[in-house]
Amino acid sequence: MTEPGKMSVGRRMGRWVWGAIRRSLRPSGLVLIYDPRYVAQLGSVPMDPLRAEMVLAFLADEGLVRRRELRRPQPASMKNLRRVHTDTYLESLERREVIEQIVGAPLTEAEAQGLVELQRLAAGGTVLAAVSALRTGLVAVNLGGGFHHAASNRGMGFCALNDIAIAVARVRARGFGEPVLVVDLDVHDGNGTRLLFAEDPTVHTFTIHNQDWAPQEAAAATVIPLGTAVGDATYLKTLREALPPVVKQVRPGLVIYVAGVDGASDDMVGDWNITAEGMLARDQFVIEQVRSGEAEIPLAIVLGGGYGGNAWRYTARFLGWLAAGRPVEPPTNTAMLIRRAQELHRLLHEGARELPPAADWALSPEDVAALQPGSGIAPRRLLGRYSAQGVELLLERLGILGQVRALGFDQPTLELDFHLDDSDTVRLFGDAARTELLMEIRFRRDRASIPGMEVLFLEWVLLQNPRRTFPSGKHSIPGQKHPGLGILRDVMAWLVVLSGELGLDGLLYMPAGYFVATFGSRFLDPKGQARLEAMRRALASLRLVAATRAVEEGRVVNASNGEVVRWAPAPMVIPVSPRLRARVEGPEYEEALERELSTLSYRLRLPGEGEPRPGADETGGRAH
Repeated sequence: MTEPGKMSVGRRMGRWVWGAIRRSLRPSGLVLIYDPRYVAQLGSVPMDPLRAEMVLAFLADEGLVRRRELRRPQPASMKNLRRVHTDTYLESLERREVIEQIVGAPLTEAEAQGLVELQRLAAGGTVLAAVSALRTGLVAVNLGGGFHHAASNRGMGFCALNDIAIAVARVRARGFGEPVLVVDLDVHDGNGTRLLFAEDPTVHTFTIHNQDWAPQEAAAATVIPLGTAVGDATYLKTLREALPPVVKQVRPGLVIYVAGVDGASDDMVGDWNITAEGMLARDQFVIEQVRSGEAEIPLAIVLGGGYGGNAWRYTARFLGWLAAGRPVEPPTNTAMLIRRAQELHRLLHEGARELPPAADWALSPEDVAALQPGSGIAPRRLLGRYSAQGVELLLERLGILGQVRALGFDQPTLELDFHLDDSDTVRLFGDAARTELLMEIRFRRDRASIPGMEVLFLEWVLLQNPRRTFPSGKHSIPGQKHPGLGILRDVMAWLVVLSGELGLDGLLYMPAGYFVATFGSRFLDPKGQARLEAMRRALASLRLVAATRAVEEGRVVNASNGEVVRWAPAPMVIPVSPRLRARVEGPEYEEALERELSTLSYRLRLPGEGEPRPGADETGGRAH
């Protein structure tokens, strides 16, 4: 247990964000609503629990937000919840099975109640955003919210409480009587919001989505279903034709914009193909309609949907442009991972002053036994440095074990395995009996793979929740039996911290398939990176899981000769040291990458198309 007045590094990670904000140099013209508790891990649902934190950290790092422009919400009061939802429904949210129906996946008791608490807090954030927009005239952004599927007496589609309607009801109760326009551009229908205001002509709900979830009839609504596989041209043309006359007709005194990003081509749930450029053009057009001209309409923005590890980047790109008045490209996931790890490293060393000397070097029972007279055994340490107690302490301080407990594993148990001569293995079980394997990582120090450098070579990484299964396998990838734990970035940050502690140049691993290779690392050889980029182009119309299956099934072919492009594992790196970063990010690498990419042309074999030519192309299918 942490001493009173002190906190773990995991809990103190919020200081990365707050500290960066204090160091920011310029105001943004935005009011940002955020709370470190804006975190949700829902079984097999591919939500990114760090989406809000990553967006805010990016804005702070770029100097686009100041501390005084940040507001921290309070949970929406029960009085405000009751303005929108029935008492019977609110009472039903005490039952886990009700939340499981809303989410569509099994949950622990802690996850179920955590979801309700999160959405109540986010609803308070949307109330604060609406009030702030009306009071200040600035654009107010809640880095959460957008739970537009919830109706008065039921929830669905991950949404338990309709924060948009709660915010409107709250400002109405305080005397705001002007028309309200809800612009909902989440890929899914804002059916709950429309139903809640179906008989209220003063609230116009405008939504462009893939398919209707409820009847379109309402006193004031514009409902445009576009179907599946929508691209930039159709989407932007529809928006540009439909939104301006609605704004002109409604003449709103408040606009609430649900800026969902699940229409992006790489979203893990949505079924559209909107590019990053298309998504930003969409957001810019909405702002142009609402905030340009003589009258700048008060505007509150909520995040809405977005699933998978890249969702934060679309929101960050939009808010970066909104704050700076110019395009600001967010960094890659790998770059943000390294920034996060660097801050963790700093906090660890700062926190070391709070700990007894040599706490990270605490002796395990095995160490003690080995030191007994006559044992003749030298204690073995992880990577030559860390005892089992030291590793456990580090995982505790980083907050990883706390996240595991929050998932319902009350007795996380660590095991170090040294039976291999040249590799060390760390296992984390969810119970003291060691029957529920959560994490297994095998690695070694490696001086041979990159001449003149030493890296941490990851031979095997497994993160899984053995109490979960995939509903109909929808989000599974080949070879994956259980959903993950939602802690991949924290674990990778831990490995980066280890690399820094040991003075290593970075992490190196061999991705066994396409799925693993898409998370922002780089192939050591530009040829491997070029093959990956060519595959991405060929698979751009598919979700990540479907794209991975297409590669596994041999449906990516060389456009020149029709041969199958087989996946070829090769070393990938997450650079930590400046010299390794220069090796895979420098001008020579970029020139070689462009040169190789110009020679490659892959395509996706269509359903019903004849079998590809025999003779697998193991080298990546270079076109001649």
